[in-house]
Amino acid sequence: MNINSQGGATQAAVLLNVGIDVSKQHLDVCWGTEATRVSNDQECWSELTAKLKDRVGLVVLEATGGYERGIVVALQSAGIAVARVNPRQSHDFAKALGVLAKTDRLDARTLRDFADVLARHPDRDRYITPVIDARRELLAALMSRRRQLVDMRVAETNRLERATTPVAVKSIKSVLRLLDRQLKQIDEDIDRTLEQHFKPQKKLLDSVKGVGAVTTLTLLAMLPELGKLGRKQLAKLAGLAPLANDSGMRRGQRQIWGARAQVRSALYMATLSAMRYNPPITTFYQRLIAAGKPKKVAMVACMRKLLTVLNAMLRDNTTWNAVHGLAQNVN
Repeated sequence: MNINSQGGATQAAVLLNVGIDVSKQHLDVCWGTEATRVSNDQECWSELTAKLKDRVGLVVLEATGGYERGIVVALQSAGIAVARVNPRQSHDFAKALGVLAKTDRLDARTLRDFADVLARHPDRDRYITPVIDARRELLAALMSRRRQLVDMRVAETNRLERATTPVAVKSIKSVLRLLDRQLKQIDEDIDRTLEQHFKPQKKLLDSVKGVGAVTTLTLLAMLPELGKLGRKQLAKLAGLAPLANDSGMRRGQRQIWGARAQVRSALYMATLSAMRYNPPITTFYQRLIAAGKPKKVAMVACMRKLLTVLNAMLRDNTTWNAVHGLAQNVN
């Protein structure tokens, strides 16, 4: 395999930024005035990484449902900083530039321009994708598969309620038994992975009333920053930081949205349970309601408070303290 580049030469002393448009079959790469297309396979990852190493400051590519994983791992293994961005962000950036056409090569050039902006951003490090942890990636894959199985089981259960013929009922029940076996197996795989690689963190999270198995799994798989960042940064990652909506004299209503929806959903269910069975959370919620806060606002505040305490627990390696859990220093 040979990489044929188009465009002029670059100065070796200048670190360039790179945009990579990822598809199942190939990668379109753009840096400086050069552009090239290579296959999306291990041989090309290695050759492309060798070509870019020591010449590149930042690589930006989009999350594409897993097709980008190989090149991300290869680049990170070579010590190259990678920012894996949400496609919505890069599409909005393209519109802001007035780029309305869409081709793979054009997308790579737009991602290169995006990389130039992020590389100069004061909070550059915030956009860098952490080095992929194989153990956490396995846990995330197991969690994703479990969710798919649960969704399929719900769909089949709904069909069973509407089935009117013995043949259909028999077929659906057979599928349900298969799904139950698969769910049992995946739960065993999850428990084994947690026990082997995340036992200390799991023990701490299990000490909190309201935080169940699914919440623990979601936090450990989808929020690796838990225990490593400040409470404000973590709230933003979980989509629990109220976002301003102001313009001129108008002061819009603050809302939460975006970020990691799966984490936010898991925290919502955990907080619902904690509001019933965890006295400090219950007290905090009731105090907010008594102060005139809307129920939804109070609920989000409890979610953020619970996340803050969980973050402090993993940071300080301490279990939940039912009496002082919310009074401790969790900044």
